[in-house]
Amino acid sequence: MRTEIRFAGFGGQGIISAGKITGKAATIFDGKHAVMMQSYGPEARGGACNADLVVANAMIGSPQLELPVQAVIMSQEAYEKYGQAIDPEGTLIVDEDLVDMSEIPPPVSKVYKIPATRIADGLGKKIVSNVVMLGAMTAITGIVSKDAMRDAILSSVPPHTKQLNEQAYDAGYTQGREALSGDS
Repeated sequence: MRTEIRFAGFGGQGIISAGKITGKAATIFDGKHAVMMQSYGPEARGGACNADLVVANAMIGSPQLELPVQAVIMSQEAYEKYGQAIDPEGTLIVDEDLVDMSEIPPPVSKVYKIPATRIADGLGKKIVSNVVMLGAMTAITGIVSKDAMRDAILSSVPPHTKQLNEQAYDAGYTQGREALSGDS
């Protein structure tokens, strides 16, 4: 099993952190292999960024993505840049509050719209929208186990934010399960 995942959005959304946390969930908590490459603009916040992650059951020869089978996209600019570069049999997960797909239709049939920013805002901090998306992605794709992702998140965030991040993860996971059940 080799799964290629692209996380994309803008700086300040925790895109790189989402990739690192997913890699940590895969390697440390699920016993898989993972490699990640990241790219971001020169701006501290607001510039385009992405994290490309490969998760596999065996050693990974190349960290280069050929065609991601999963894409988690959290901004319009990222959708316009990376939204078409996904395996036609793949899965696209977008933050429905920040991504409008009406002018550029997605190239895949499995599209899940998650109100990550709205959920995070309802929890009191938009900054955890990436964790909401990690919950949704975990529920939808099963790339890593539910517990592995939770453990990776809680071991990666400052102690005073653990409760908020756990709430964000649980809300995203629930949203992802609901989106998945609506797919059948």
